[in-house]
Amino acid sequence: MAITVLGISGSPHRHGNTETLLDRFLEGVQDAGASVDKIVLKTLRYSPCRGCNACHNTGVCIVSDDAITLYERILSSDCVAVASPIYTMGITAELKGFIDRQQYLWARKFILKTLYFSDDHIRRHKGVFISTAGLGWENVFDGAFPVITALFNTTGFEYYDNVIANDMDRYGGIKNHPTALTDAYEKGKKVVGILMHLKTA
Repeated sequence: MAITVLGISGSPHRHGNTETLLDRFLEGVQDAGASVDKIVLKTLRYSPCRGCNACHNTGVCIVSDDAITLYERILSSDCVAVASPIYTMGITAELKGFIDRQQYLWARKFILKTLYFSDDHIRRHKGVFISTAGLGWENVFDGAFPVITALFNTTGFEYYDNVIANDMDRYGGIKNHPTALTDAYEKGKKVVGILMHLKTA
């Protein structure tokens, strides 16, 4: 059975540091034998959550757009790699707006109790966060982690790993970083190997 990996680029800057790092991760995924697809959020049509709470009663979002379609794809994937550069110590507006739209899934899971992920399901579905930052501060990614955790928790994925590289301003871009692209490739291969083992176990 094939492993399906979905990459989601939350950067408004096409082919920049973060999308390049995501692409290298997906190259490792593909070379390990998995099926790969990539979505660029800026090319989709979706709006932020309206905060109307209608989904708390129905489990359905009243807004029908590309966000709902993408969540369906996430739920059918074995691995999701979510990528965002750090903007003002957090993820991009594109990605945050998309993550907020998972409220209807949160309502199904915690209010209506119609959505449930077993421990085995979560173990067999891996989430990876991919990010770059201009600053060299060690804590520059800290504001992003809780939001990514919420995304993976709500959609039934184990938060498996990070592929992160800071200090882009000093290096002059991801292509000059001494280890990041290689690490991303190897982590892509590794997660597929783990998922393949879990599928046959």
